[in-house]
Amino acid sequence: MSGLPSDLESCNIPLMNETKITMFILLGFTDNTELKVSLFLLFLAIYLFTLIGNLGLVVLVIGDSRLHNPMYYFLSVLSILDACYSSVGIPEMLVNFLAVNKAISFLGCAIQMFLFVTFGTTECFLLAAMAYDRYVAIYNPLLYSVNMSPRVFVPLIIASYVGGILHATIHTVATFSLSFCASNEIRHVFCDIPPLLAISCSDTHINQLLLFYFVGFIEIITIMIVLISYGFILLAILRMCSAEGRQKVFSTCGSHLTGVSVYHGTILFMYVRPNSNYALDHDMIVSIFYTIVIPMLNPIIYGLRNKDVKEAMKKFLDGNRFISKVHFQH
Repeated sequence: MSGLPSDLESCNIPLMNETKITMFILLGFTDNTELKVSLFLLFLAIYLFTLIGNLGLVVLVIGDSRLHNPMYYFLSVLSILDACYSSVGIPEMLVNFLAVNKAISFLGCAIQMFLFVTFGTTECFLLAAMAYDRYVAIYNPLLYSVNMSPRVFVPLIIASYVGGILHATIHTVATFSLSFCASNEIRHVFCDIPPLLAISCSDTHINQLLLFYFVGFIEIITIMIVLISYGFILLAILRMCSAEGRQKVFSTCGSHLTGVSVYHGTILFMYVRPNSNYALDHDMIVSIFYTIVIPMLNPIIYGLRNKDVKEAMKKFLDGNRFISKVHFQH
């Protein structure tokens, strides 16, 4: 082995065996059986709440004509995105809580990581587009329908997805071009970039730079759009004479700003830092928060705090009660 490069020599495995890993093992949280059952029930409840909350919000937007404007179209796209985001990893994670074999194929791992990065990045761009939408609506409300017509908001939504797909393609190709020769055990509940880099026996320096600079660039651009938009919104609020108008603006924008802060805070903590600071067990909890908990919270943050959404929900529930009463009487 003396003639091999030091990074291969550390693998203590022949070069010809380097590409024989065809699957990975997702180690997950724990091997404690009782704890796994408790976690299974907890995450099943979270997943069901996420699906019901996000898809229910989409149904409300489609079904109530008062919600047929760009703000709620963006919100419904975000809800679909969150439902997909949580569905990439939670079903398999639930199975792994109860299964003995926690294996995922090489291709399955690549697809899972690609989808996670796609949906995660798309959400960053979409939250920025939603901030711009709020700026257009509040700064010049009389021209809102013109300035945020379908010719404007539809390309913004498409561009968000295109940006997410391109970003995911770069990291997926870069990560799965590496060699995995020492171990196929991933200390995580899904295929994320840092734990995969941790088990590679290739030089991951380029991958770490790609992760740091691409995520950092996307974060800077999207956060700047949010901050500039809210800067103009603040100026518009200060010019308002009506206290009721200010309250409505604060209610609408406060929920969006809360969602943006929580989401971007966890992304920055996870990816925009030196590789030496990664602690996989701790980061697994943080990644669970932004991939599972935040999609569950978004319907509450954006929906239940919104007066129009609450009225649409009340109308929907009242209509269902009336239909049920008629059926019962017959």
